[in-house]
Amino acid sequence: MERLWGLLQGAKRLSPRPSQTIYKHVEGTQQGCPEEEEEEEEEVAKPPGHFCPMELRGPEPLGSPAGRQNLGLWTAAGRRAAPYLVLTALLIFTGAFLLGYVAFRGSCQACGNDVMVVSEDVNYGPGPNSHQGTLYWSDLQALFLRHLGEGSLENAIRQTSLRDRVAGSAGMAALARDIHAALSRQKLDHVWTDTHYVGLQYPDRAHPNTLHWVDAAGRLGEQLPLEDPDVYCPYSATGNATGELVYAHYGRPEDLQHLRTRGVEPAGRLLLVRLGVISFAQKVASAQDFGAGGVLIYPDPADFPQGPHKPGLSGNRAVYGHVHLGTGDPYTPGFPSFNQTQFPPVQSSGLPSIPAQPISADVASLLLRKLAGAEAPQEWQGQLSGSPYRLGPGPGLHLGVNNRRASTPISNIFGCIEGRSEPDHYVVIGAQRDAWGPGAAKSAVGTAILLELVRTFSSMVSNGFQPRRSLLFISWDGGDFGSVGSTEWLEGYLSLLHLKAVVYVSLDNAVLGDDKFHAKTSPLLISLIENILKQVESPNHSGQTLYEQVAFSNHSWDAEVIQPLPMDSSAYSFTAFAGVPAIEFSFVEHSLSPQDGQVYPFLHTKDDTYENLHKVLRGRLPAVAQAVAQFAGQLLIRLSHDHLLPLDFGRYGDVVLRHIGSLNEFSGDLKARGLTLQWVYSARGDYIRAAEKLRKEIYSSEESDERLTRMYNVRIMRVEYYFLSQYVSPADSPFRHIFLGRGDHTLGALLNHVRLLRSSSSETPGAATSGVAPGLGFQESRFRRQLALLTWTLQGAANALSGDVWNIDNNF
Repeated sequence: MERLWGLLQGAKRLSPRPSQTIYKHVEGTQQGCPEEEEEEEEEVAKPPGHFCPMELRGPEPLGSPAGRQNLGLWTAAGRRAAPYLVLTALLIFTGAFLLGYVAFRGSCQACGNDVMVVSEDVNYGPGPNSHQGTLYWSDLQALFLRHLGEGSLENAIRQTSLRDRVAGSAGMAALARDIHAALSRQKLDHVWTDTHYVGLQYPDRAHPNTLHWVDAAGRLGEQLPLEDPDVYCPYSATGNATGELVYAHYGRPEDLQHLRTRGVEPAGRLLLVRLGVISFAQKVASAQDFGAGGVLIYPDPADFPQGPHKPGLSGNRAVYGHVHLGTGDPYTPGFPSFNQTQFPPVQSSGLPSIPAQPISADVASLLLRKLAGAEAPQEWQGQLSGSPYRLGPGPGLHLGVNNRRASTPISNIFGCIEGRSEPDHYVVIGAQRDAWGPGAAKSAVGTAILLELVRTFSSMVSNGFQPRRSLLFISWDGGDFGSVGSTEWLEGYLSLLHLKAVVYVSLDNAVLGDDKFHAKTSPLLISLIENILKQVESPNHSGQTLYEQVAFSNHSWDAEVIQPLPMDSSAYSFTAFAGVPAIEFSFVEHSLSPQDGQVYPFLHTKDDTYENLHKVLRGRLPAVAQAVAQFAGQLLIRLSHDHLLPLDFGRYGDVVLRHIGSLNEFSGDLKARGLTLQWVYSARGDYIRAAEKLRKEIYSSEESDERLTRMYNVRIMRVEYYFLSQYVSPADSPFRHIFLGRGDHTLGALLNHVRLLRSSSSETPGAATSGVAPGLGFQESRFRRQLALLTWTLQGAANALSGDVWNIDNNF
């Protein structure tokens, strides 16, 4: 640089200064005015002390001898200095570019790997009628928390749990009117009710269900006590079942298969199974697949937390649960029950053909004492005192189920806050309103939180908040019969909702304890859940966020928190049937059970009261309910108001990779038969490339471009829908999701089928319930069809994520 400076100074001295004018004061008649003269080499120009009229004269002509000599010297110096001038310019340009890039990247709200991180500076513009300034994320957060604190959740939970809320009852009709009135009092744009006429099953008071011993001659003996005639399994097959008793652990397919390997045949017998791990419906479906004649379901103390200060379920209490392997009205499968007469009489394939009945732990203890045969494995042992756990068979039993079916009106109640920019995109939040029994944890908590969120967001609207997308608040009816109300609504508006519903948030079963936090959800929401957990304070760990609480014991927080949506979740139909990403989250008690089964002992019993829930939480019910409301509310703000939808569409690439890893184990067996999984690999690769391409497009786009933002949001919000198989009928296979659904089109069914390459179907856990016909081995034609269904659904998802047809680059 010193050499460069010297060259520049030399060039300055030699320059003829063709464009420079030198001013000097002159004497005479124009005193005080400067006269222009040629600058000497050693002269340094000084700025004039004051302004005065100027006389301008041109420089020395370049054609003169002195000009030509100076020009030659200047040209030589310029040639020597040129490389340094270029280098200096490049350095300045590079520095300015890097500085601008860093500044732009820091301000971009759609950058990063998940294209969803929103900083504290996100601009949430007010609506046209607002007199306030710009609302930022921190402003909205503070506004929400300030108004949320004004309600009384605890009293609402108590009052709701005291009301009769069985679906179809007069008490439920009165509660529906009260909730409709409560929504109408708030600042909502629309409030309305949908009524469905559904087939529900109730116990027959005149002919209660019965359980008898049967002697060797087949005659009915002593009747066993079923303490509460109101406790039953809705949608059980009616009629009688007689057979020897067998203990079958949790009633899973692998449990029933283990009985067979031990020489105990389930077919033709009554199975005694424990509550937990899988749903009532799955237990009965597995028993039916193995040829059992009936099922008795009981709560074992081993599946609930034990301790001197932990309230437990009474030994004479049975647990209620429906046994329809599906959701919605099983007598109008795939169709909405607005008017049953317009559809031909048909029943869901998920209705069982064998009877089922809940029994108490006391009755189960009597049955276990009568069992003979081999001792049950150690992991099958329970904690019923004085009861040896043997496999059986035992003495004969006769089960009589006399439930009756009734056409019943149910009502869903809706309230809506219309969005400002995307009113046709709905963020939906709902809670079950009905309950069999007091239902404090089952539905009173969710109903109270739903009403509080309605009141809170209504107050926020009055204070300048206008969501970008519409918020839809829904109180569901018929939830205890298998999410009947919500599924009928989905069936009635399916063609509309898959285009307009962004996300469903369920408030059911939200408070079952206060120790651990679980979220059953779509992969699309995992990154957003992580972000919100970092914003909500833990209700029982002062000074910690929920994220810090769950990450304390496990650095892989998602392994601790995230679970797939099970079929008995109220959010399951939204994802598996309608293709809408959904979440159902819960605070639960810590369980020492290796099965991590049901840990709130009173769910679906007459002991699910406000008092028992308060005891289980040791007085922290208000704090935990408040944390649930904070988590749900901040989810709603982000989903309804972020410019770019905070759904992590790249996550499904990891899900596909994990599932394909399970199939890789059998690639050698398939290759030996001339078969390959290459199509699935190619489709997975196309999906990952499409997700990355969309991510880059969003990264480089302008957030202020509303048209472009809406186009991206439409592609993002439909990702879940892309995973519904378009090649099977919704009427025949309502749960078309290839990862969560049920049927031959799912990845789980393909995996179970491929396992038959190494074993017979009778040795494959889950083979029966996945649609593999018992006694049949691997079938190449069926495998090819399953592979085509799976591959083209996955390929279709990749194509849809790519956007326009001219942007699609399939690598088949």
